[in-house]
Amino acid sequence: MSVSPRLRAVSDLHISYADNRAFVQELHPDHPGDWLLVAGDVAEKFADIEWALTLLSSRFATVVWAPGNHELWTPPGEPEHLRGETRYRELVAMCRRLGVVTPEDPYPVWDGEGGPATIAPLFVLYDYTFRVPQARTKEESLALAHAAGVVCTDEALLHPHPYPSREAWCAARVTETERRLTERDPDLPTVLVNHYPLVREPTDILWFPEFAQWCGTVRTRDWHLRFGASTMVYGHLHIPRTTFYDGVRFEEVSLGYPREWRRRGPVPNPVRTINPADDVRRRESVTG
Repeated sequence: MSVSPRLRAVSDLHISYADNRAFVQELHPDHPGDWLLVAGDVAEKFADIEWALTLLSSRFATVVWAPGNHELWTPPGEPEHLRGETRYRELVAMCRRLGVVTPEDPYPVWDGEGGPATIAPLFVLYDYTFRVPQARTKEESLALAHAAGVVCTDEALLHPHPYPSREAWCAARVTETERRLTERDPDLPTVLVNHYPLVREPTDILWFPEFAQWCGTVRTRDWHLRFGASTMVYGHLHIPRTTFYDGVRFEEVSLGYPREWRRRGPVPNPVRTINPADDVRRRESVTG
């Protein structure tokens, strides 16, 4: 048991896998005041997402959720009307019933270890601007992905309705999120929580570079600087690691699929502790 409440973070729980569901069943705070940041991809089916967030919100003092692409899918067996924006709003309504903080809620302030800091869950999607380097357009980039056999399932299951395209939905989300972040308390550092990395560099180590186009947007490239981030928490890549961009800590916190986390050992341990004050001090010492 830790002596003081801590800010914890995880993503890509993918509980449709039995071993991952078992991991979530055993996930407990180290202190009754711990918060848990969940950076998307809890599951694909609405009932599974609700099960996991219900369990976690009953254990952690506060759960903060940002949606991943898998939550936004409309897979076979799910109500067909729950597509695109409608599905997202239903997920937000479910979270609010559980007391889980979403990108549509006022940003809470973390006052535990390393605080105070504004916790900002984000939902900004992607717009194919992380395209294959030799491609000049989205169409060329997608063609190269299809030729390589690397095509995200989003193309079949993530519907942008009522927007004409995923990039149009992304543009609307970027505009709204910028407005929200601009209105935050500028005197507090932020912890930005998004399913996708806000910069392209984390995708440079992907085994299949064609996949990067489903991993974010160039429109968020400077958000960690513009909006006072001490730390940026993300998932999606299933490559848990710590990197730094412009002196800001970027923390990839994916559990990932069982075949992936087993390469790192028999017991998964993706949950990371986020300490905004430590990250601010480290950044200031580096940038001078």
